[in-house]
Amino acid sequence: MNVIKKIGLDIDGVFEKFTLLSLVALILVVTTQVMTRKLFNFVFFWSEEITLLLLAWFAFMAIAIGFREYIHMGIDSFTNLFPKKFNKVLDKIISASIFAFGLYLVIQGWDFTLLMLDSTLPATKLPSSITYAVMPVTGIMICVYSFLQFFTVNTTRHKDIEEGM
Repeated sequence: MNVIKKIGLDIDGVFEKFTLLSLVALILVVTTQVMTRKLFNFVFFWSEEITLLLLAWFAFMAIAIGFREYIHMGIDSFTNLFPKKFNKVLDKIISASIFAFGLYLVIQGWDFTLLMLDSTLPATKLPSSITYAVMPVTGIMICVYSFLQFFTVNTTRHKDIEEGM
């Protein structure tokens, strides 16, 4: 079981590092784009396309990390009015709903990815499917996190984030 947990944590770590790397790349590309436009009245032909691609990838992967860290939207002040037993059932319903959303992303994202295999992005000539490939990846991660949370496995990896604020 420890081997499976280690492999899962390693995959999750790669997922998180790729998310952060896409954010850093996004910042660098946008900064370069703004600097070259303001200073040299010149913009790299690929910069806007890469910016949109990185933004899509970062946003979708951040959604999965948000579910992993339990920072998705919730109304605790309302649910705290109900008994603990009701809240436990509600937590199961929420986990099942999140799993269904992840499954939707996997199915629809896969369909979009396959649909766009033959077309290319105009500036970079990358396959358009690269834009949609993030959907099934994110969906799988959301399904894994919600499945673990359904069985009350704590998936948070950054427990001290809110303590520092």
